[in-house]
Amino acid sequence: MNSLLVMVVTFVLYILAYNLYGKRLGSKLFELATKNITPAEKINDGVDYVPTNKFILTGHHFTSIAGTGPIVGPVLGVIWGWVPALLWVIFGSIFAGAVHDLGALVLSMRHEGKSIGDITGSIINPRTRSLFFLIIFFCLLIVIAIFAILMANLFVQYPQAVFPIWAEIIIAMGLSWYLYQKKGSLLVGSIVAIVLMYFTIWLGLYLPLSLTNQTWLVIIMIYVFFASTMPVQRLLQPRDYINALELGVAMVLLVVGIIVRPLPIVAPAVIPSPAGAPPMFPFLFITIACGAISGFHSLVSSGTSAKQLDKEPSALAVGYGAMLLEAALATLVILAVTTGVTRAEWLKTYAHYAQVPTLPTFAEGGARIVNALGIPKAFALNILAVFMVSFASTTIDTATRLQRYVIAEFGDSINQKWLTNKYVAAGIAVVSAYLMAFRGSANLIWPLFGATNQMLAGLALLTITVYLVKKNKPIRYTMIPMIFMIIMTTWGMVANFRSYLAAGNMLLTVINGLIILLELWMIVEAVTVLSKSRQSSLDLPAGTT
Repeated sequence: MNSLLVMVVTFVLYILAYNLYGKRLGSKLFELATKNITPAEKINDGVDYVPTNKFILTGHHFTSIAGTGPIVGPVLGVIWGWVPALLWVIFGSIFAGAVHDLGALVLSMRHEGKSIGDITGSIINPRTRSLFFLIIFFCLLIVIAIFAILMANLFVQYPQAVFPIWAEIIIAMGLSWYLYQKKGSLLVGSIVAIVLMYFTIWLGLYLPLSLTNQTWLVIIMIYVFFASTMPVQRLLQPRDYINALELGVAMVLLVVGIIVRPLPIVAPAVIPSPAGAPPMFPFLFITIACGAISGFHSLVSSGTSAKQLDKEPSALAVGYGAMLLEAALATLVILAVTTGVTRAEWLKTYAHYAQVPTLPTFAEGGARIVNALGIPKAFALNILAVFMVSFASTTIDTATRLQRYVIAEFGDSINQKWLTNKYVAAGIAVVSAYLMAFRGSANLIWPLFGATNQMLAGLALLTITVYLVKKNKPIRYTMIPMIFMIIMTTWGMVANFRSYLAAGNMLLTVINGLIILLELWMIVEAVTVLSKSRQSSLDLPAGTT
């Protein structure tokens, strides 16, 4: 199969989905309207609630949800064949992931920008608020830990990426000053920021910095503590916007590279039982999370992005549109790691599931594509390395800020006001994640991350479904993907539990077991409320069953 044909067909499907399915959900199901006041407009505290230009917010949201998830997942997922991986990315993103992200964003926007966990308490019942808080806490704990490990590993593997990443902080704060203090032009600021960013990437080739993984872990955790407590428009928002521009350039380079030199896909279409890999069902749908559907997105939608929407209709681009952009990235990742080598070389790289070098595989594959444009391979490799580290840092920054919100909201719900202090909450978030990162590895934690993350997506869709029932709205759009995700992830988590128990890893066994129990308890609570809501509704529209 030709990579150019696959890319064109897939991208056309994403465009059609946004303009047909996405806009229908926005106007008919969620009734987005400019006349409705958003939390950012109502509260506007200059720290977390900040009305933001739609394009800046879409960039911030996109980079926050993407991270290295749509890279690691698809790189691993193609071990079952490129066809099932690509199909899950396409249809999962259109009918599950983008619906999930938009729904969580709208719910939070209609509930003063609260997190999906806090909202669950008012939509279902107060008990589920505590249950969801615990599930979210564990999920974010795993997210912060695993992306800190990935970021540290990338610094060790690509020391030439270190200088550009830390220089970006200065560029981002300068962009914030120019846009918010000087009221400068977004176009001018964007051009200057991206030119400076790529200059530092070139300069990084001559200024490599090498430290150990553990040293980088400590530095990263100290950094995210301060980043997560700063006003969002000071660093997180402008840096994510720069990352979005950076990603846009990288994606354009990959797209043009594929156009200039389209290569055949050498990977097998389907591999039912690859060596060392768990069964395709359910683990394909757990391994490829970001890029198809990811529960972490509901936390970003409801934790940060909902607090920054300037107008309700902007939710369509931020929620549904950003998810399809992430799917486009996942598509390019699949093409990058399945082309450019011989079939024998590909089979050697994917000889065993546990030994697939995920991020280097994408970096090398992407560099081969970009090299077709005449860009020197060393520079092309650093472009992709910086892009990967940038996204990992964006995810860990956002996850730490979200964990701070979750701990503060939980403290408020149990009348422990000391937990609402942002420095205390951020400290708990950082220290707990560091302890897990220090004791684990990415390969060890990833299956638990994938299963927990996807289970959270199913539970978020469950909350959105209950909300729609109470609003007398059709529920098929959210109920079908909800049922699928809950079945797949429960199946996967039970398999993980057995695996961790057999390996004698009691920490992950206990965490995995607790999450399963919390999930089942929350499902029972939600189904009970859902049943009562449907029975008490006298005029549900046709097609809601």
